[in-house]
Amino acid sequence: MRGISAILKINSTNFMRDKLRVFFSVFMSVFLLFIFSFVMKSTTLGVANPLNYLISGIIIMTVFQSALSNSTSIIYDISLGFMKEIIVSPVARWQLSIGQVLSATVIAVVQGLIVIIIAIPLGLRIDMLQFIEMVGLMLIVGVAFSSIGLYLATLAKNSTTFQIMITAFTMPLTFLSGALIPTTAMPKIIRPLIYINPLTYTTAIFRYVTLKMEKLSNAALIKAGVAFDINRFVIKPIFGLLILIAMSLVFFIFCVRQFAKADFSNAKAFDPHSR
Repeated sequence: MRGISAILKINSTNFMRDKLRVFFSVFMSVFLLFIFSFVMKSTTLGVANPLNYLISGIIIMTVFQSALSNSTSIIYDISLGFMKEIIVSPVARWQLSIGQVLSATVIAVVQGLIVIIIAIPLGLRIDMLQFIEMVGLMLIVGVAFSSIGLYLATLAKNSTTFQIMITAFTMPLTFLSGALIPTTAMPKIIRPLIYINPLTYTTAIFRYVTLKMEKLSNAALIKAGVAFDINRFVIKPIFGLLILIAMSLVFFIFCVRQFAKADFSNAKAFDPHSR
């Protein structure tokens, strides 16, 4: 288990030491909160507090994007020779991959907690049980999307290619999930894309917990964009949680297996002077 703890410690320490990285990761979330708060004020949602509705979406979006993008650190480690030395060591590759997933998850959850702390003075109200449930959901989301990120990173083996893949992956998923713009305000023509987006159900279950919606009827949940009526079949937030857990397990297995057989001999970091 030394490989897992070593990767976890190194990546977590590097993140905490990079104050500029911490600042801009939180700044982007606050910026989006400021911009989209005006959209929420002019949109009828059928929820008691539209601002809290937006805050909960931005929290889980922060965790999702952070977990996904933090997997790129392994590309830099490999290209600089650090990871190559570890890979040829007696430490099993599965330990390295698990350490990478766990470190990306921890960093993502820390960023999510920072956004929660900032959101409390803005009006977010949560009790201890809600906080524990939110942290648990953030951990599951972190494992799911850091596993996806590591899987894509091992396929790309180039930080430039990886960033392009991440951008192409995150932008549609984020905007179609309802994290920033409610799904109920989106055109019906794109509803099928919303329903097949795993982040849609991730956002829904997180809002369900954060805003204490367990006492609402199915009709109210559908109106709030937390449950979804697909040809009279209602997908409730709890079912979304099952989808999220299943996705976490599947991609975790995929990324560990892919990392174990990946060839990193030609891995490269971004070189601005290359042609």
